[in-house]
Amino acid sequence: METIDKLNMLQMAVTDVDKAKEFYTDKLGFKATSDSKDFRPGKDRWVSIVPPGGGATITLTNVFENMKPGTMKLYLSTPDVEAAYKELKAKEVKTNNKINDDSWGKWFDLNDPDGNRWLIVQSKY
Repeated sequence: METIDKLNMLQMAVTDVDKAKEFYTDKLGFKATSDSKDFRPGKDRWVSIVPPGGGATITLTNVFENMKPGTMKLYLSTPDVEAAYKELKAKEVKTNNKINDDSWGKWFDLNDPDGNRWLIVQSKY
């Protein structure tokens, strides 16, 4: 289809929107672009964030009952996986492993506060 040109947004269920927002903005360097509380006041909320290099928006939400926190596996790219690893460790982000060097690229992974898995990848291609 020629009229679809890019990924616009992903929605990620979280248990605590404030805690998730803090993790993504303070630890991973994402920018919060909106914070909405206009469904059922005091109950539902979503915060839109965008990665430091731009791209698709990720919406952190507790709105949809059929979305369960901790079920996402997502990938972030980096031109320097060693620098990214050191930077996150300095911010006391717990990684799940050391840097792996596979045929397709170097990578390590971490979980956000809800258990969503993020791979930080330096592609070889």
